[in-house]
Amino acid sequence: MKTLEIRVPDIGDFRDVEVIELMVKEGEKIAKDQSLVLVESDKASMEIPSPEAGVVRELKVKLGDKVSEGSLLLLLDETDVPQAMNPGDDNAFVRSDSSPSDSVLLKREESVVECDTLVLGAGPGGYTAAFRAADLGQKIVLVERYPVLGGVCLNVGCIPSKALLHAARVVTDAADMSDRGIRFGEPEIDTVRLNEWKQDVVNKLTDGLSALARARRITVLHGIGQFSDSHEVEVSGQKEKWRVRFKNAIIAAGSSAVKLPGFPYGHPALVDSTGALQLDGIPGRMLVIGGGIIGLEMACVYDALGSRVTVAEFSEGIIPSADRDVISPLLERITGRYEAVYTGTRVARLEESGKQLVATFEGVGAPAKPQTFDQVLVAVGRHPNGRSVGAEKAGVMIDERGFIPVNRRQQTNIPHIYAIGDICGEPMLAHKASYEGRIAAEAIAGLQTEYDALTVPSVAYTDPEIAWMGLTEREADKKGIPYEKSVFPWNASGRALTMGRPDGVTKLLWSRQDGRLLGAAIAGTNAGELLSETTLALEMGADLEDIALTMHPHPSLSETVLFASEVGLGTVTDLYLPGKRKQGI
Repeated sequence: MKTLEIRVPDIGDFRDVEVIELMVKEGEKIAKDQSLVLVESDKASMEIPSPEAGVVRELKVKLGDKVSEGSLLLLLDETDVPQAMNPGDDNAFVRSDSSPSDSVLLKREESVVECDTLVLGAGPGGYTAAFRAADLGQKIVLVERYPVLGGVCLNVGCIPSKALLHAARVVTDAADMSDRGIRFGEPEIDTVRLNEWKQDVVNKLTDGLSALARARRITVLHGIGQFSDSHEVEVSGQKEKWRVRFKNAIIAAGSSAVKLPGFPYGHPALVDSTGALQLDGIPGRMLVIGGGIIGLEMACVYDALGSRVTVAEFSEGIIPSADRDVISPLLERITGRYEAVYTGTRVARLEESGKQLVATFEGVGAPAKPQTFDQVLVAVGRHPNGRSVGAEKAGVMIDERGFIPVNRRQQTNIPHIYAIGDICGEPMLAHKASYEGRIAAEAIAGLQTEYDALTVPSVAYTDPEIAWMGLTEREADKKGIPYEKSVFPWNASGRALTMGRPDGVTKLLWSRQDGRLLGAAIAGTNAGELLSETTLALEMGADLEDIALTMHPHPSLSETVLFASEVGLGTVTDLYLPGKRKQGI
């Protein structure tokens, strides 16, 4: 048995960073790439992974120690520990019916594979890039560290959360009809069957991706990929190893959930978004730490299923990137339904109390006394996995936050290595990753292509939904861009009233000079679907007249976009706006 000294690797310009969390214990078996310690500087925090698998013989640091590159962290007895997922890793999804036959796998103990393009990561960006590159005639190797394709989004993110949100919507819609003449009994929630249905949805999509990969004759390797140099990646599977030699590479390794230091990770009541999606029972009281999109979506699910939900958000408002007037319908609804919504509030301490957790809050309006919860969801954001794939060994530049900078063709500083998705910058959204995946694949194929999208639309699939694209008022004010806005309230929409959901609003921002659309924000039922019209209008350079002259079906929610444009032009007939000019078109 060999004992290794595990030291702090190259962490860029960081020096004397503080150890704020020990993530392993002496005697613990750990996997390669499992996080060892969490360190923090005045700029950022980062997890330092283990370069090898083994058993921790002795920790050489303690909380509060300052470390730099080369500092000794621990002694590790090297053993034959299988490559495993990090405990609590939000990417740790497994399909019970998955098997190597789902993919094209090479069967030798250690193999050398050559390809035109290697794609590292099989999430929405990765599989889009791989499929597009294959369609353009390239020989592709797609590396995915988990047993199924689809990444976090498909397996433990976008898709399963939307399935549960649909279920929640059915429950709340049925309850909302009680004062309109239709009453149902209390719903019986079978979490086992609900989880099975959610997983069935996921399985259909992952099966489809496997079939598409096979049809394109893409070689899929399931294992952990690490660059060894600028033209080779080592892939370690559970039973096999490969050395993949490539002409070009696309890094699509995504992001991971941020952990708050000092919390009792490992306690069954403390979960991240992946744990919350498992739906292991319905907690009586639930605390959601983080009032962003992920936290509020899961809050909507658990509220509908019967939990008493509290939300704590450190910023001064929920979903801080959206304009406050568009957030108001959501805030009003959840304030009436949830046990509490605290903004400008942080959870200072989280302590174990048997099967429960006790939270101590700090902030204006926060409860003075600690509160006890049956489940606590930490949803405070995500950090890129830029340092998790050994890209620095290929000479790829990684910034202090873990992002990989790219140009408009998705190229890194190493011209034949590209990066897409969460790993190359905000916003961390699946549709942005897919868009960038196409660009990278086409650039490698020699096509004239580059990132030229004018906006990345954002949607919170809460109830009501919040959706926005282009400029927000806050951004326009900050940049000094002259604009006008026009707003149409949904309580004047016939379709919204027939749905019993007049609690929405549609807002357009447009240029003061020429009326061209600059941005849009919508709150209400199916706001995410309505936003696409405004996104297309922005990309095509449409102005208010273009929207107003487009006939919309009646009655429909899409009319609210039409009416908002007419409000701006002064031609609206579905509202009376005294003093507003009536210029006509």
